[in-house]
Amino acid sequence: MAEDGGGPATCASPADTLALWDWRRRIADLYGEVRRSEPRAGWGLWRASRDALLRDHPQSPLPAAGRAAFSGLPLFPYDPALRFEVGTEPVGGVPAILVELRDDGPLALTPFARTLGLREALGGELTLYWIGGYGGGVFLPFRDATSGRQSYGGGRYLLDTIKGADLGQAGNGRVILDFNFAYNPSCAYSDRWACPLSPAENGLPAPVRTGEMMGKRD
Repeated sequence: MAEDGGGPATCASPADTLALWDWRRRIADLYGEVRRSEPRAGWGLWRASRDALLRDHPQSPLPAAGRAAFSGLPLFPYDPALRFEVGTEPVGGVPAILVELRDDGPLALTPFARTLGLREALGGELTLYWIGGYGGGVFLPFRDATSGRQSYGGGRYLLDTIKGADLGQAGNGRVILDFNFAYNPSCAYSDRWACPLSPAENGLPAPVRTGEMMGKRD
């Protein structure tokens, strides 16, 4: 899905670029609606909207031949206990991680903050990365004890603000991390896409049984 940190592995045509522009606008609008909604209602909107995009949109990573029979992404049940409002602490002096994205070239992920508030429930904290390049953006991929078993082995994404995937902040300034909105990168579905996978060190020892489950590849 184009809200992830990557893109098609081949150069896009003008028509593809226009379609990607439309996809990103729709994703940004969707997350805006999610932030304005009650959490569970927002999750229902997010799920239905993403299913419709994957079924109907030309930027869907799903194989075109199978889209007509697509009935929705497999998701774990909604779990309100896996929505958190976390603090952060700055991270400095840590070198950027360079991720090669084929035609898109290298992507720099610079650690800039660490969460405060996940350890008790999930056994650890997560690093937030700043994506280098024009404008930049916050990126939060993660792995957990379901990765490679019930969810995609390369990890899932929770935040990617360049692409509009942003759950916002609470009134007290704490960051909203709702794992019900964890989703697979597009490369979970097709080798046509090149995506940054979650760094191995950004893992949680506990299983996060909510959000998107394992995808089927083309």
